[in-house]
Amino acid sequence: MNIERFIANRIIRGSDNRNQFSRPVVRISVLGIALGLAVMILTVAVIKGFQTEIQNKLIGFGSHIQVTNYDNNVSDEPQPISKQQAFLKTLIQNPEVNHIEVYATKSGIIKTKTDNEGLMLKGIGKDFDWKFISENMKSGKVFEVSDTGLSKQIVISKFLADKLELQLNDKMAIYFLTKKPDSLQNGYEQRAKVFYISGIYETGFEDIDKRLVLIDIGQIQKLNYWSNEQIGGFEIALKDYKRIDAVGTEVNEMIGQGLIAQTVKEINPTIFSWLEMQDVNAIVVISLMILVAGINMISALLILILERTNMIGILKAIGARNSSIRAIFLYNAAYLIGKGLLFGNLLGIGIALIQKYTGVFKLNQATYYVSVVPIRLTITDLLMLNAGTFLFCLLMLIIPSLIISKISPVKSIRFS
Repeated sequence: MNIERFIANRIIRGSDNRNQFSRPVVRISVLGIALGLAVMILTVAVIKGFQTEIQNKLIGFGSHIQVTNYDNNVSDEPQPISKQQAFLKTLIQNPEVNHIEVYATKSGIIKTKTDNEGLMLKGIGKDFDWKFISENMKSGKVFEVSDTGLSKQIVISKFLADKLELQLNDKMAIYFLTKKPDSLQNGYEQRAKVFYISGIYETGFEDIDKRLVLIDIGQIQKLNYWSNEQIGGFEIALKDYKRIDAVGTEVNEMIGQGLIAQTVKEINPTIFSWLEMQDVNAIVVISLMILVAGINMISALLILILERTNMIGILKAIGARNSSIRAIFLYNAAYLIGKGLLFGNLLGIGIALIQKYTGVFKLNQATYYVSVVPIRLTITDLLMLNAGTFLFCLLMLIIPSLIISKISPVKSIRFS
């Protein structure tokens, strides 16, 4: 029989009724651990949820990696590249790659009876993955791209539809400034195209929603005097976001001269730097919560030791070693920590689940890019938070438990 564990169990079960003074201190310590863990769980869940939502939206708009002409400037008018590329066959066979699609972009201005608005039109082909847009579609439907003819349908954002007072199936004229090919005439010409709204989407990412419009890539090819084999670039979707840097480097080495591969992180460095800063916030909150929990347990352990000085003296008098007596109180502390973790998990996970499935806590979408507080929590996160809190608190208790070696058995028994 483990005598230290036996005595600790007796203390835990409250066989000694002299622990009335320590009881409220212990309860406050357990409550402190529970609240601290709940805050840590919610901090990790919200920050990871927020990062995931923003990442998914940026990836949904432009995929993980874009391959374009190396000479592109910062405008929305890319230099064309050929749709037939030698690296495509190798890239498709890459196990990290999930999907490859072509695209092209062009600036335009929409004119209505009420307002004018600058747009960035994204031309998409038959291989376009509509999943992200479909998940955020508010009304209408996506359009089909075919080889037999150019589609005049268009998908716009709810932001643009509301601002320009447009509805489904409305006709809209978009004006373009196009550089004429040298074979025709130098300079630029203004051209206009009429489109019909087939769908209205809303992602909450206002910086993009207020500009992005989806059209048939053939329309951009025709406006730019491109052939059917000329495109703006390729978008590459990966199976695992964590591999984006490594695969981006690999694609850059593969495509050769004249082309450049940029990851979504390189295209949007400010936003991703901001997202990475949230990890620092999480570390600060978790560190403070663990520190507070540890201090609470140190207070509780010291109270327990001082209250049971007589018991410690008796154990020493009958030959118990200091290490054995310390083990008794560490077993007791471990039980209290575990109890606090149990209640903390119930509270933290409970609030996270309520938010995940009800969205009770709202956010200003224009500021935070999401309308409700996002939640993302994994079993790994929970295990790491619980194990880290338990071990750190227990380690912090080793030093105060050394006070047991200073207790004299003669004095503790005499003055008990």
